[in-house]
Amino acid sequence: MSRIRSVATSALGVNRRTVLAAVGAVSASAGIGYALRPTDSQAATTQGAPLASSRTAPAPPLTPYAKGTTLESVAAAPGGSGYRRLGDGPGWPRVVREELAAAKSGRADRRTPLAAFVQLTDLHLMDVQHPLRLEFLRSADRHAWRPHEALTVPGAVSLVERINSLRGGPATGSPLHCVMTTGDNTDNNAHSELEWFMTIMSGGNITPNTGDPRHYEGVQSSGLSLYWQPDSALRDQDKTAGFPQLDGYLAAALREVRSPGLHLPWYSTVGNHDALPLGCYGSHGDPYLTEFAVGGRKLMSLSAAEAKKLQDSIRNAADPQGTGFRDLLQAHARDLRPVTPDDRRAPYTPADYLKAHLDPAHTGSGPAGHGYSSDNVAAGTQYYSFRITDDVIGISLDTTDPGGHYDGSIGTAQLTWLDKTLRDNKDAYAVVFSHHTSATMDNTRPDPADPGEQRHDGAAVLAVLARHPGVLAWVNGHIHRNVITPHSTAGGHSFWEISTASHVDHPQLARVIELVDNKDGTLSLFTTLVESAAPHRTDPADLSQTGLAALYRELSFNAPGAGTTLGGSTTDRNTELVLKKG
Repeated sequence: MSRIRSVATSALGVNRRTVLAAVGAVSASAGIGYALRPTDSQAATTQGAPLASSRTAPAPPLTPYAKGTTLESVAAAPGGSGYRRLGDGPGWPRVVREELAAAKSGRADRRTPLAAFVQLTDLHLMDVQHPLRLEFLRSADRHAWRPHEALTVPGAVSLVERINSLRGGPATGSPLHCVMTTGDNTDNNAHSELEWFMTIMSGGNITPNTGDPRHYEGVQSSGLSLYWQPDSALRDQDKTAGFPQLDGYLAAALREVRSPGLHLPWYSTVGNHDALPLGCYGSHGDPYLTEFAVGGRKLMSLSAAEAKKLQDSIRNAADPQGTGFRDLLQAHARDLRPVTPDDRRAPYTPADYLKAHLDPAHTGSGPAGHGYSSDNVAAGTQYYSFRITDDVIGISLDTTDPGGHYDGSIGTAQLTWLDKTLRDNKDAYAVVFSHHTSATMDNTRPDPADPGEQRHDGAAVLAVLARHPGVLAWVNGHIHRNVITPHSTAGGHSFWEISTASHVDHPQLARVIELVDNKDGTLSLFTTLVESAAPHRTDPADLSQTGLAALYRELSFNAPGAGTTLGGSTTDRNTELVLKKG
């Protein structure tokens, strides 16, 4: 018998009695991330929310819903070739997955919520005028540069707006407790991008422009047919494929936008594009690249043969410190185009990343530090644990490898800390967060700052998680694709690995995850995907903040070379994941 089946949305609900009980059980913790006691390396800080006035009218009970989620509708385009316009498409059904435990009838009437949160991943906020970018790889790989990259900021703000509009968990109606971003928040390890990320998440105004404040200086005004030239009549290769001419596009892309900030407490996990220049070169790399990042020269074109050679060296980790890239830039000194220097483009260090999160200006809805604490600064670590609810802890790992390359691993100290944290909290359920998936933690290059410490792959992390029955899920990103993988052990313990698509490549999603106790010896994890708040249908004449967010989605859908399977199958999207109680 198949262990995967579809269910109607209405069958997923909890009854009114269960919802009322759930609201009462979590009302003290809704919207608050509780910190655990300090561990050997860190402690998550907290910030409480004020209690409601006794005169405030009680909110109506929350119930399951589909509106505003991919259960209701997903952006879609009619069949055909060339540039296609998006519109409202049918929703994605919820699928029950029973590989790890059988779903028992009547559970909708019994279940009680344990926790609910939202996962963001791979926002890749881009300073697109940055000199240290690899757009020229497009001559060998047409998806190495994407036509929509100048719109990452309004696109991310629209995703924040969508999350703020959610009225609880779609499957149960229970309150959402927090948001977790699982890395690659920035694209190029630049201070400018980090500032934009922090402001988008916590609220404020962002001007996504560096260099000359008067106009754009980058590949999209270069006159090179390799790139979409939106403001020009030049017949570039993207216009040949149907991309429009949009006068005023670049000026609009650089205009100030306003983010409301998340209305929920939010936590942060680091990814390789946050920790490493270009997401692949070692954090202790060539100082020439650091100077080049803030300088006044930019390489915008390269032969296909040279581009392929550089891309292959990155993929094969043949140049983890970027010396070959330095040599290439120096060899093409006469081909470099002038741009306005800007110190804001300097790469940020792990300490800078922590300090940005601890800056009171970026506290937003809290908690202070967004998971990180002064203990992390003192120890030089970027992993921590925190309370999602009284019953569930969250653990954020740092799976980036400082030695270079885009795949990851963790050191012995962090692996030992993970095991100890789970052991010390054995009476709670646990959700583990990281950037890399178990399969992409295969880069065990030594940390140049601690070359004697052993690095461990994804199999080693899975082995630790398998020892702890309270682990329910490992939630991650990195691969820009929706994939949900069951993991089970000979001893009977099981958990789900939930990998979520990025918000830079189509279909640009975030994921709501709800944990419930079915009161029959099983637990369920509900996953529901959401798009940004921007309308599915674009108006080419609308270059407002909302119009640009809608265009961001449509351009990503049409990006040449874009993957067509990143949304995953129906079993990787909206699901109920059943597992036995440990």
